[in-house]
Amino acid sequence: MTPLRQAVADYLAMRRGLGFKLQRAGSLLPDFVSHLERCHARTVTRDLALEWAMQPPGAHPAWWVTRLEVVRGFARYLQAFDPSTEVPAPELLRGRYRRKAPYLYSQGDIDRLFEAIRQLCSPQRAATLNTLIGLLAVAGLRVGEAIRLDREDVDWIQRLLMIRESKFGKSREVPLHESTVEALRAYARLRDRIFGRATTPAFFVSTTGTRLFHANINKAFQHALRDAGLQPRSTGRRPRFHDFRHTFAITTLLAWYRAGEDVDARLPQLSTYLGHVDPAATYWYLSASPELLAQTARRLEQATETLR
Repeated sequence: MTPLRQAVADYLAMRRGLGFKLQRAGSLLPDFVSHLERCHARTVTRDLALEWAMQPPGAHPAWWVTRLEVVRGFARYLQAFDPSTEVPAPELLRGRYRRKAPYLYSQGDIDRLFEAIRQLCSPQRAATLNTLIGLLAVAGLRVGEAIRLDREDVDWIQRLLMIRESKFGKSREVPLHESTVEALRAYARLRDRIFGRATTPAFFVSTTGTRLFHANINKAFQHALRDAGLQPRSTGRRPRFHDFRHTFAITTLLAWYRAGEDVDARLPQLSTYLGHVDPAATYWYLSASPELLAQTARRLEQATETLR
């Protein structure tokens, strides 16, 4: 094993020992080392990192940013042992990628989607998809977090969801409104009446009683979007599962602004609720919708007036 490959193995072992899954880094870093070896490089350089990150040539710039971030993490680790290592700056590629504006669902959109699902699917599958979508809309979960929920992750008494080892290996508790708990309870009763004895710990189950697969539910979701008449608002603003999370975050922020809340003070709460590792991911929502941007600008104008 070459020194660089040994360094990758040590880096991955160290990070995983801290609780990080690093599935993407585990597949990408060996390929990056192969690139360095083909170039007869003994350590990471800025130019070679950038050259490798911008592959394949026709890929979306967001993928290039992701690849460079994987290298940056490894390079920072390697630099502690090899001072000649160059850590590529994040600005090398970040300026070329703009995060897509979210597709924001209205209540009417969600109602039409629910009805389309009831028309398309069997009663059990419709109940599963509609309860899943309803939970995404009111709790701001990632769809993968909802799919991975087990029955024991729902605390009926405390009205909490336990989200275990989500993105970056973080876990969190998500408080629920009483109406949401009742909707989950109704689904659980229907599920248990249909399938009887549980064959899986999963909370949400397929028509065969197994845990849901994202690819399968997304296929039904796309059919329902079409039948509900929910069309892309632009090339980059297509309705997705993840946009229920965006809608939840933006709706929450708008409600705070309209209520005269100190949004800056409350943003860390929203960041924790959503499971964001970096608060910057939450601050992005302040510019993610025209109405929020207008509210932010209005609040800034008011603050400026008081200083004059």
